[in-house]
Amino acid sequence: MDLVGACRAFVSVGERGGFTVGAAAARMSQPVASRRIAALEERFGEQLFERTSRRAAVLTPFGRDMLPVARQLVQAADALLHEARTARSKPLRLAVPGICSTVALARLVAEARDRGLVLDVRVAAPAQRAELVRSQQVRAALLAVTADRATWSVPLGLAGVRDPGVKRLYLETLRLGRGSPDPARRVWLQPEDDVPHVRDPLTRLRDVLGLRPAQLAVAADLTTAVAEVLGTPDLLLCSPDQAREFGLYWRPVGELALSRGFALAAAAEGNPRHIRAHLDDAIARYLGATTRTATTQTLPSTGRTGSSEKGPTT
Repeated sequence: MDLVGACRAFVSVGERGGFTVGAAAARMSQPVASRRIAALEERFGEQLFERTSRRAAVLTPFGRDMLPVARQLVQAADALLHEARTARSKPLRLAVPGICSTVALARLVAEARDRGLVLDVRVAAPAQRAELVRSQQVRAALLAVTADRATWSVPLGLAGVRDPGVKRLYLETLRLGRGSPDPARRVWLQPEDDVPHVRDPLTRLRDVLGLRPAQLAVAADLTTAVAEVLGTPDLLLCSPDQAREFGLYWRPVGELALSRGFALAAAAEGNPRHIRAHLDDAIARYLGATTRTATTQTLPSTGRTGSSEKGPTT
């Protein structure tokens, strides 16, 4: 039995002294109100209204005793529903990585609104996002994590302005021979990838291959990294979606399988499952990610890896 609904019918009819007018005030039909009150009487084992008058709904002594308590229950239920509506409309401050276009971020906000969540997004670097959620300046954050802890994985590869004509790009091809007059080509990392589980394997590989230290560089921001690549033969470590956005040719790294890992963390006593229940697929689209059920090597359908492809990723 819907106890709140039954009490709502009982209170409305009891306060107005009639089934027809009381049911209308409670926004239900008279037969529905009658059935709910009858169910309530059966539950209590006592009648709430006298059955001797057809003209009015007359409370029994038991009904008069129960009316104030039922009124309190209905008022408490209404207050609860109001708080729930208010909480749903309250902006949820979410810290996100600055790796996606304005359009992608706007789509995430719009999808959240369609699903009853109002997002107040804050773009921040990996370390800043962790601090924001720790200090409760945001209610949740997409944290950069290792592949084994990731809910969403984004494949990483190398992208440049020239079609490499191969399926994979090997860092060993960046090694200069002795006396080479050409400048050393660099691999640029954006701030999002300046994290140990991405930066350190690349650093070790650089040293093993005998590349120069300066050939692995971390840019101050994404714009700077892209500008360096657009104007030189340098390469950008990025996702397929980013390469497509910048008009670059993207290939996986030959020697390593690299990916960005993301997991949703909530501030103290928060529950990230609530956000994931509403936005799991929307966040995946925003990041250009595969879910945890897929391997980190699986590329989105938009990524281009074959040597037979002509032109930048689109």
